[in-house]
Amino acid sequence: MLVLDHVTMEYPTGTKALDDVSIHIKKGDFVFIVGSSGSGKTTLIKLLLKEITPTSGEITVDDKIYSKIKRKEIPMLRRKIGVVFQNFRLLKDRTVFENVAFAQQVIEKPMSEIRRQVPGTLTLVGLAQKYKQFPKELSGGEQQRVALARAIVNQPDIILADEPTGNLDPKNSLEIMTLLEEINKKGTTVVVVTHNKEIVNLMKKRVIVLKKGKIVSDEEEGGYKDED
Repeated sequence: MLVLDHVTMEYPTGTKALDDVSIHIKKGDFVFIVGSSGSGKTTLIKLLLKEITPTSGEITVDDKIYSKIKRKEIPMLRRKIGVVFQNFRLLKDRTVFENVAFAQQVIEKPMSEIRRQVPGTLTLVGLAQKYKQFPKELSGGEQQRVALARAIVNQPDIILADEPTGNLDPKNSLEIMTLLEEINKKGTTVVVVTHNKEIVNLMKKRVIVLKKGKIVSDEEEGGYKDED
């Protein structure tokens, strides 16, 4: 489902953000990618979304080899990846329903399909009763649930969550991670990029640890200890 094969990313400044990184993630996996600031997590996300091109190495997502993808094919590729960000990125002037529906409007889904799929997705994340509310009327945890609903409404093959609990308290953090686990159980591959040690150690999933652009450990049901 997702392969990085000896990927190196060196910026024009000379900074080597990733150094000979190889990762293999199978369909249906749930994987944490962890590391402190400067470990290469942000660069990894940008590479997976094809926002930047690696200096060397190859990336393959859902059998698509990134180096062979034409620019016009990138939007179609990104439809296979649902993204959840730390700062929610909701449209403040649109309701909960409209925020989730927007993800379908972008890919020109018919309104009949939007009216059918959005309520079911909001039910899944526990917000069916709040579909008329605006982001400012929601708690942080509820806003992240809307962001998660928007990410999954088009039934992507992969969910890429970038610090999804970064702005949440422990209770809401656990609720979001539980939702991601439920989505994973339905067959969606989930990759969570985080530095939240408590959540990582509680979930007992595969953990890939990055440090200064290199993989220092990759363990099934691993933990995340304080770095030296």
